[in-house]
Amino acid sequence: QVQLVESGGGLVQAGGSLRLSCAAAGLTFSGYTMGWFRQAPGKERESVAAISWSGATTYYSDSVKGRFTISRDNAKNAVYLQLNSLKPEDTAVYYCNAGATTPANIMRGMGTAYWGPGTQVTVSS
Repeated sequence: QVQLVESGGGLVQAGGSLRLSCAAAGLTFSGYTMGWFRQAPGKERESVAAISWSGATTYYSDSVKGRFTISRDNAKNAVYLQLNSLKPEDTAVYYCNAGATTPANIMRGMGTAYWGPGTQVTVSS
């Protein structure tokens, strides 16, 4: 049974930082592209970042480029999202996902096979 479990969310002031983690189990982790999405109240889920199986290729949405960094550790079956210079508009539930596809497809919302339950990030002004 595949499981993705996010952690590291919380309440932070604007300008602060958080590091989200996603632990994966039950899949050949190194064979999957991993991604992060988020969903704010009343809004659709949107892509944030994606990383190829090797970590060599990364994609970011324009709204987080330069502030967020995605990385992965295949030995630990984990993917991370470093969130810096946080803004109130970054407040959302953050989800990690996995797909046997390209990072570009993950960013387009295509090819996701598995989702985690999400972790809440709240940025106060």
